[in-house]
Amino acid sequence: MKNDTMRSVFKDEDVLADTFYREDASPKPRLAALDEAGKRRSKPKPDHYEIICISMYNDDLARLDAKVEALKARGNRRMTRSALIRYALDRLALDDVPRGPF
Repeated sequence: MKNDTMRSVFKDEDVLADTFYREDASPKPRLAALDEAGKRRSKPKPDHYEIICISMYNDDLARLDAKVEALKARGNRRMTRSALIRYALDRLALDDVPRGPF
């Protein structure tokens, strides 16, 4: 019924009737870049960083986020968790780290 209504609104010579409102109208998948063998080409992986996953306690994440927000409020608009961790890592004095679990 719906298709009949659409066909009556859009005559056969109308472009939309033969393309957008056709019976088998379904979104076409994006075409991926293929190599010579017909397999999907993967993008080259960056070699200057890696994505890692670490576990942190919720309280530690809250403290980290609070420090990031405080730095943003002070004008460091592009501050992120990663940037703050990298900054702290660069300034870590190994002699100041206590021994044992903390």
